[in-house]
Amino acid sequence: MGEALLTVKNLSAWYSDDKRILSDFSFELSEHEVAGLIGMNGAGKTTFLKVISGLLPTFRSEGICFCGSPVNFRRQDFKLCRYTVFAEDNSFSYFTFWEYLAYVCAAYGKKVPDVSGLMQGFHFEEYADTLLRELSTGNRKKVFLITAFALKPRLLLLDEPVNGLDFQSTEYLYQQILGYKEHGTVLFSSHILESITLTSDRVFVLEDGKIRRTFACGQISASDIREALHDENDR
Repeated sequence: MGEALLTVKNLSAWYSDDKRILSDFSFELSEHEVAGLIGMNGAGKTTFLKVISGLLPTFRSEGICFCGSPVNFRRQDFKLCRYTVFAEDNSFSYFTFWEYLAYVCAAYGKKVPDVSGLMQGFHFEEYADTLLRELSTGNRKKVFLITAFALKPRLLLLDEPVNGLDFQSTEYLYQQILGYKEHGTVLFSSHILESITLTSDRVFVLEDGKIRRTFACGQISASDIREALHDENDR
C-alpha cells in the first residue's frame, strides 16, 4: 500500500457514558486506496465515520494522525480535506441540487466544476432544479454523491452509499469509486458484499467496535468475508 494518510490508535467512542460503541479501535488508511468497512448492525461503522467527520465529540484516542501529523477532526484545515456522504441526510431540504453544489464549493474554496458527466452517469439531469425535500431517497442520495465526486476531496467518506440507488446508478457508483484513487482515498461502509468485493483494496471487518479481520487485495472474496461475518455473529 502507499504512504499512510490517516492513522488512528486505540480509539474509543460513545454516545452515552454507559455504552461504548468503539473500543480500542486501531486503523490505518493509505493514500490512494479504497477501503471498505463491513460488519453486522451495531458494529460501529457509522459511528467511526461520524468521528472522522467531526460530528461525534465523545471519543478519545492514544493518537490520531493525518499525513503524519496530529489532527483535530473538527479543525477547518482537516474539514477541507474530507467530505462525507451519509446513509441518510435530510439537510438542506430547501436547496436545489445547483444551490447545494454552489454552497459546498464556496465552503471548500473551489469553483463549481462541470458535473454534466456525473449527472448523466447517475441519471439525475431532470431533477437538478427540484428541491431536495421533494426528491426520492435515491435521488437525494445522488445529490450528495455527485457533489462528493465533483469536489474531489483528499479523503472521501461514504456511509452505505448504495442504499436507495437503482441498478444503473449503482454500477456507475462502482466505476466512480474505482477511479477515485487517481484523486484521493475512499473509505466506505456497506452491508452489501458486492460493493465491497468489486471496489476495495482492503476490507476491514468490524465486530463490537473493533476491527477483527482485515482482507487485502487477492484475499478479498465474498465467501471469505461472509464466513468471517458469520464467525463473529456466532460468538
